[in-house]
Amino acid sequence: MNEATSLMNHFLIAMPALDDPNFFHTVTYIFQHDERGAMGIVINRETDVSLGEVFSQLGFEWPDDNRITDRRVFLGGPVDNERGFIIHSPVGEWDSSFKVTDDLAVTTSKDMLLAMSENHMPDRVLVALGYAGWGAGQLENEMMANAWMSGPADLDIIFDLPVDERWQAAATHLGVDLSRLSNDIGHA
Repeated sequence: MNEATSLMNHFLIAMPALDDPNFFHTVTYIFQHDERGAMGIVINRETDVSLGEVFSQLGFEWPDDNRITDRRVFLGGPVDNERGFIIHSPVGEWDSSFKVTDDLAVTTSKDMLLAMSENHMPDRVLVALGYAGWGAGQLENEMMANAWMSGPADLDIIFDLPVDERWQAAATHLGVDLSRLSNDIGHA
């Protein structure tokens, strides 16, 4: 797989007919995609878990700052829901980070959560539990079956847009109006 065919740093947008409850109306940020498969984080599924609850479970103390502790943690996908992932900008220096672009990384280390609990937040951050994963060729097959559409990611959609607007906004970013797509899948 080469850079031209990789979906790394792209959105994977669920087509309206995709009725898998794990991915219905989701936008997934693909941070890794190569010949072995793909990994991504769903960016529009908030949980009831707050960042303050995560800090408490990890035994961290934190400042009385509701802007941090009240942030919702996202359900990043159906795989490994006990594992945390942090999409953030700027990239910074963290123990376990995967640099996706010069401006964006995905980190899985507790040192970043500890820094966040001490009010040292990256400028932009999304914390998720779990991830979405596809084996070799699986995502490509699902795309050929019209389960997904994809296009370049947009940091404003990941970090700034209200969660309930991200699915439509990601499609609009590609020039697609989801309300005009049929829910029927068929072949000519």
